[in-house]
Amino acid sequence: MDFVLDAADRRILRELQADATLPIAELAERVGLTQTPCWKRVKRLTEQGVIERRVAILDRERLDLSLVVFVSVRTSRHDEAWLGEFAKGASALPEVVEFYRLSGETDYLLKVVVRDIAAYDAFYKRLIAAAPLSDVSSSFAMEQIKFTTALPL
Repeated sequence: MDFVLDAADRRILRELQADATLPIAELAERVGLTQTPCWKRVKRLTEQGVIERRVAILDRERLDLSLVVFVSVRTSRHDEAWLGEFAKGASALPEVVEFYRLSGETDYLLKVVVRDIAAYDAFYKRLIAAAPLSDVSSSFAMEQIKFTTALPL
C-alpha cells in the first residue's frame, strides 16, 4: 500500500460502502467536510484504486435466484496449465459469483447462485466439463445469516 488513509478517508469509504449513490453534498455533510475537499478525496481514492468500482446490489430472491451453493473442488493436478483451464472455465460460468483457491483439504471454493436444484444440476454438468476434477462436493445454504459487501474499516 503506497498511500495512507486518514480518518476522513475512512469515513468517506464507510459511507460509500453503505450507499455509493450519495450526492457529493450529502457525503461531504455526513463525513464533516466541505464539498470540494470531499470530492477531491473521492477522486484520489478512485485513482489510487481503493474505490475499485460502484455497483448495484441486487435482491437475488426477487430475481428468483434463491439457491446458494458452496462448491468445494479437489483436484490431483496442481500445474499452471490445469489451473488456467479450470479458472477460465469456472470463471466464465455466470452462476459463479465468488471463486477462491484455498489451502488445506479443499483446493477451490466456489459460491454459486442459481434458481433451484435443476438449475444447479445444469450448472454442475458445465462445471465438471471445464477441467478434470478429483472431487466436487456441494453444500446448499439453508439460511443466510449475514451478508455484506462492506469491508471493516
